[in-house]
Amino acid sequence: MFGRSEERRAQGGTVVPMIAASRAAIEAAREDLQPVTDEFVGPAAQAGAARGELARAIGDLVATYVRDRNTPLSTIEQRDLVTQLLNGLLAKYRPGPVAVEPERPPRTDRDRIEAVKHRLQPLIMERMDVTAASDLEPADLEKQLGALVAELLVETKVQINRAEQQELVDTLLHDMLGLGPLEPLLADDSVTDIMVNGPAQVYVERRGKLVLTDIAFRDNGHVLNIATRIVSRIGRRVDESSPLCDARLGDGSRVNIIIPPLAIDGPSISIRKFSKKSITLDVMAAQQNVSQAMATVLKIASRCRLNILISGGTGSGKTTLLNALSRQIDEGERVVTIEDAAELQLQQPHVVRLETRPANLEGQGEIGMRDLVKNALRMRPDRIILGEIRGAEAIDMLQAMNTGHDGSMCTIHANRPREALTRLENMVGMAGINLPSKAVRTQIAAAVNLIVQVSRMRDGVRRITNIVEVVGMEGDVVTTQDLFTFNFQGEDKAGRLRGEFASSGVRPHFMPRAEYFGLERALLEAV
Repeated sequence: MFGRSEERRAQGGTVVPMIAASRAAIEAAREDLQPVTDEFVGPAAQAGAARGELARAIGDLVATYVRDRNTPLSTIEQRDLVTQLLNGLLAKYRPGPVAVEPERPPRTDRDRIEAVKHRLQPLIMERMDVTAASDLEPADLEKQLGALVAELLVETKVQINRAEQQELVDTLLHDMLGLGPLEPLLADDSVTDIMVNGPAQVYVERRGKLVLTDIAFRDNGHVLNIATRIVSRIGRRVDESSPLCDARLGDGSRVNIIIPPLAIDGPSISIRKFSKKSITLDVMAAQQNVSQAMATVLKIASRCRLNILISGGTGSGKTTLLNALSRQIDEGERVVTIEDAAELQLQQPHVVRLETRPANLEGQGEIGMRDLVKNALRMRPDRIILGEIRGAEAIDMLQAMNTGHDGSMCTIHANRPREALTRLENMVGMAGINLPSKAVRTQIAAAVNLIVQVSRMRDGVRRITNIVEVVGMEGDVVTTQDLFTFNFQGEDKAGRLRGEFASSGVRPHFMPRAEYFGLERALLEAV
């Protein structure tokens, strides 16, 4: 795949596929050399010889083996083989902790690595067969790229240590196969959000707090290249004619991209990371995001097929709660999900996932949320789950909830439960349907059974602050009753907010439905 030198490229006319030996060759060499090492170096190890002296003796054996058998091991691989044999020998004759080199050395001076990368990258692209590289497995590509980097470092007389060399290879691979400088952040499980504000400023959210990282891009073009790579994978585009876009990564992480001229300081990328950890209502109760009694009521509400509206601000955990509630849906039900960028993680076997589509270059072909909600009604769904209500689709969702699709769920941006109802009413008006306010509110009161308010508080912890039941109408007003509230009580020494999840003690209005499903006793015990 890679050529070793300019001479080879000139002779062959094509890039010669070869360089690092396969893992099988390395393992075979280790198996062959282990008994020889025991025989010739073992006595010295038993006698207490220094580690450096033993390493030199094993190095001579490895060099002789490679020369005699013409084994295609690079210098780096030979050094790794010596380390494996030495550690095995010391483990055998000197039991105890042995210093083993880590698979991924600690990160080093990023500026130095970037300077070396900037120097070597053009040379690497000259010697690389891009077509052949695209067909390789990532592990094989990493091995061969590492060998080529080692050659170029010798040719260009650049001296870096092994840790820096491995980081250089990782960085090059991230640029070739992944999302460049963002890859380490995507691999970090403690990071929940990534925010790129131009090439020189990258923030992350850890434990609910924003932190500035030392990650940087080369320039605006580098950021735009990564943004284009993200959206092109799902058939979307981002350019001057379409400077903003919602997308998703392969693991389900949600992405928003906005570029100049709308973004003044350079392209901006916002990534809400997909959680590898499965979040359930029980996990949320254990993390004190909700009390055990509240978790029980929410489980019962979902099983009883209540229509649930999840309200909260940006980043408050609405989608996470929606995923947790959806786990209570019976596996025999047909569920249709509708989202701008698909990110829900439903576990049921019978799920149809729908996603909106933006307009094409001619401004045609757009399929919005309202179109998908209307279509979903013709798909015989038991439940409809709307990722987020933003506009005129509110009227169609309310009609679906009122016409036999009990147990539907959706999210809405609002700071309080009463505000969520007001926003829902305003969105119905965006549909262009001229209805009296009382008629709209009556339809909302009949459609929505429960409002769950989620908040991200100033200590970074996300909590369910209200569970509110929609009771009905009194005159022109939608009436509600609180089932649970979070009462703030102060702050501890660690800066974490203290409070109590308090039950109002009132009898839930949906008790008859709970009785129908045989859950009335569990509901009474919880409230």
